[in-house]
Amino acid sequence: MQRELVLELVSTVRHVDFDGVDVLQSPQWATAWVNSVSGLLPASVAPAQVGEDLRGQMVQLRWAVRSLFACAVRPGPPNPVDAHRLLSFEQALACLNAMAGRLVVRPRLHWVAEGAEPPRIELDPLSQEPTVQLEAALARASMCFLSGPLRARLRACTAPRCVRYFVRSHGSQRWCCVFCGNRARAARHYRRHGPARV
Repeated sequence: MQRELVLELVSTVRHVDFDGVDVLQSPQWATAWVNSVSGLLPASVAPAQVGEDLRGQMVQLRWAVRSLFACAVRPGPPNPVDAHRLLSFEQALACLNAMAGRLVVRPRLHWVAEGAEPPRIELDPLSQEPTVQLEAALARASMCFLSGPLRARLRACTAPRCVRYFVRSHGSQRWCCVFCGNRARAARHYRRHGPARV
């Protein structure tokens, strides 16, 4: 679930034709996005009404994570949409750590004596402020992704006008989806042969 949540966060900037679309461009859009990913959030994080301050924090976190993704895909190129927006590695890391650290938690061992489930640690938030819980959940999911084994398979989609990062599912995968692969092949054909003549 953390993988999907992080990829959803970094994909809140999109290209439609030649115009960029920011899914977090207003508090209303950001609220709709949070509600759309509510199933990926920890149970303690209720979908929030996103105000301007929280929206700004979410945008800042998104660019920090995209900047760290650009570092993670090296020596491959970062996504072209990020080229002029990338934070320095130090700035991106500081932002991520600060947002993840805003929520203080108390660990609790959850264990049903005769249950079939193994014991697990739950982190109970000491702050009940929904905006802090949401920011921290997004930041901590990003941290888990970047510190986990999937980081090695992270790639930037190389298709024209695509702004997505994806986790490669096989060794030769270069695009995030079939549609992007078709678009990239069509663009390559056009560069080689020019427009089709009818």
